[in-house]
Amino acid sequence: MTLHSITLQLPERIYLRLQQVAQATQQSLDDVFLRVLQIGSPPSWEDVPAEFQADLAALDRLDDAALWRVARSKQVQDMNLYQTLLDKNANNSLNESERQTLTNLRREADRFMLRKAQSVALLRWRGHQIPPANKL
Repeated sequence: MTLHSITLQLPERIYLRLQQVAQATQQSLDDVFLRVLQIGSPPSWEDVPAEFQADLAALDRLDDAALWRVARSKQVQDMNLYQTLLDKNANNSLNESERQTLTNLRREADRFMLRKAQSVALLRWRGHQIPPANKL
């Protein structure tokens, strides 16, 4: 891993607080700063399956209005069909075509939820107040 050095001017209260955390947890100040940066950064899209990474990476470049549209979007797939296929799958009665349809519906549901969650996380990181999910 390549490391880079930076110089950062911090208010004394933040510096002292992080120094206290480092002492209390017996960690180096560098390690505490790195952890703060990791926690405070938007979630990495590299932690999701490869098939979804491009979709999530593209969200980083969207403006706030576009992210709000994604965050507020509703899933449009046929939930009745999805439930029917899940029930048949539980009974081991899916044919190959139905199995493929179920796989595709699941993939699209996963993509939808990951995009929605990433959009909300990016908006929060950009300083927006996020309402509860049922109010989005």
